Amino acid sequence: MIARRFAIVSSFLSRINSKKTIQKLHTSSKTADPSLLKMDPKPKKTQEFSKSQVTARPSLRVALMKKRNDNDLVLTGKVIASEARNSNFIFSPASINSAFSMMAAGSGSISDELKAVFSEIATVVFADGSASGGPKISAINGIWVEQSLPTDHSLKDLMEKSFKATFAQVDFLFKAEEVRCKLNKWASDQTNGLIKDLLPPGSVNRETIQVYGNALYFKGAWAIPFHKSRTTNKEFHLLDGASVSVPFMSSKVDQYVKAYDGFKVLRLPYRQSDDDINREYSMYFYLPDKKDGLDMLVRKMTYTPGFVDNHIPSRKVEVSDFRIPKFQISFMFKASKGEARMYHKACVEIDEEGATAAAATAVFRLVSYCIRPKMEFVADHPFLFLIREDITGTILFAGQIFDPSKGSDLD
Repeated sequence: MIARRFAIVSSFLSRINSKKTIQKLHTSSKTADPSLLKMDPKPKKTQEFSKSQVTARPSLRVALMKKRNDNDLVLTGKVIASEARNSNFIFSPASINSAFSMMAAGSGSISDELKAVFSEIATVVFADGSASGGPKISAINGIWVEQSLPTDHSLKDLMEKSFKATFAQVDFLFKAEEVRCKLNKWASDQTNGLIKDLLPPGSVNRETIQVYGNALYFKGAWAIPFHKSRTTNKEFHLLDGASVSVPFMSSKVDQYVKAYDGFKVLRLPYRQSDDDINREYSMYFYLPDKKDGLDMLVRKMTYTPGFVDNHIPSRKVEVSDFRIPKFQISFMFKASKGEARMYHKACVEIDEEGATAAAATAVFRLVSYCIRPKMEFVADHPFLFLIREDITGTILFAGQIFDPSKGSDLD
């Protein structure tokens, strides 16, 4: 029986409605789904936005940022429902947004305000902080255009100046497989080798005229690392009533934990420089009280505007029992509609020192958050997690863990 599936990329521009098909890269099943970014086959000339536009109309920009962050949660819920129900999952809303922002700008279908939002994310959220002791972050954009088409200098200038994207003309028509290999190497190089084979054989062909790409890499150290000597194997409870023995990290220091109606939230801050006052990175764990309660929690998160901002633990509390599992997972999926296709891969690993995550997205254009006295936080059953920049609210990575004993399989 074919189950109902939901949109994969509709949250980026929710005003657009259409139909598309979705499928995992490793399956052949196709499912109907609403709303992928509507395309104009002939890119329109677009106007470059200036630095002053970034600071213009701040109230509107903040509202757009909040809406975009809510949409990222909607997108997370829809991808889970469509592609990863009751299974480990990781993807990057930030990477997908970057690629689609470029495509939308290139076709003249993005407002100056949304461009300003992207510019703020690019200059604040994606700026590397490793030199001053913060997270290592790399966000690289690229656009590849069929070389036989007339050079669109306005598009080239827009991509290079506004999106800091590499602009290259390539031979999709006669050397499609060679171009595919080069694009895969680009994605691997920009993610320290974590994202390999983003584009499967046959994905690039003579009908391809443009590819918009983003590669995102994040490596952050916990503000307070875990001691490896305290890591021990414990049982993680699965949905079918069974359990698996996996390594759990633990600590006796106070933690940012708060209990809400039916679930708890843990915030683990990443280390950063005292001088870096414009941003703050954290990893969030959303743990339902019931061992089988993650599906309902994800639906609540998805359809409650401002959920993340309204459920952030702001003070540390004493914890009597505190354990989270180590894990390493990866995920891939494809989305398509008419003249556009998207390929996305992501992976994440957390251990006693911190977290490393990476993602790559390729979009094709074709011819056609109160203290409680003492608390426990034992993540020994399915939970959802986010890696987030807290000032802007940008969600870099989102995922869920149903079985931490199952590792990454991207290779």
